Amino acid sequence: MNHVEEKINELKKQTDFYIQEIKQKVEKIMVPDQVSVISYFTASFNISYILDDESICLGTYHIRNLGNQPITNPSILIKLPENSPFSFSGRYVNEHFATELKATGSWERFNDQSSKDEFWLKPVGKTAIEPNETLSFSNFQIKWAHNLSYSGSIMGVTYCDQFKEGITVLNPINLNGISPAQEDIYE
Repeated sequence: MNHVEEKINELKKQTDFYIQEIKQKVEKIMVPDQVSVISYFTASFNISYILDDESICLGTYHIRNLGNQPITNPSILIKLPENSPFSFSGRYVNEHFATELKATGSWERFNDQSSKDEFWLKPVGKTAIEPNETLSFSNFQIKWAHNLSYSGSIMGVTYCDQFKEGITVLNPINLNGISPAQEDIYE
């Protein structure tokens, strides 16, 4: 019996020694700082083929921090094709609005308000996206009439201190259609 107890104690000491060695090796492993961001759209559509009705795209722009470091000072650009029949609207405030109207969680447009093609937006009160966190600009709308043919891509670009030149969305929104009058020509 004494011999078994000695063997058990010897194995415990050996196990403790190995555990300590493993802990020391794990502590020495340095995880490199990694900055990784993706951005993408989610969208749903209600497309009307009646001449006087509008079609609509309801969308959300997502920025996901896949790295292990915070992403600082995020902003986005949503760009519509020039001279397109698309109109953009969303829940944002303009930079000249009073501070009390700029609630945390809202977004602020900081480019020329007369621009109908480019919408530069930044989150109000949110200066960093933590690792594994997603920041979203929700429920924007793109509308267009079906009385004219339409074609174009809605682009998105994410900017931050770490990616000053920007990162393009993974999935631009592509919209194409032929007006009923032009469909008759092709038949």
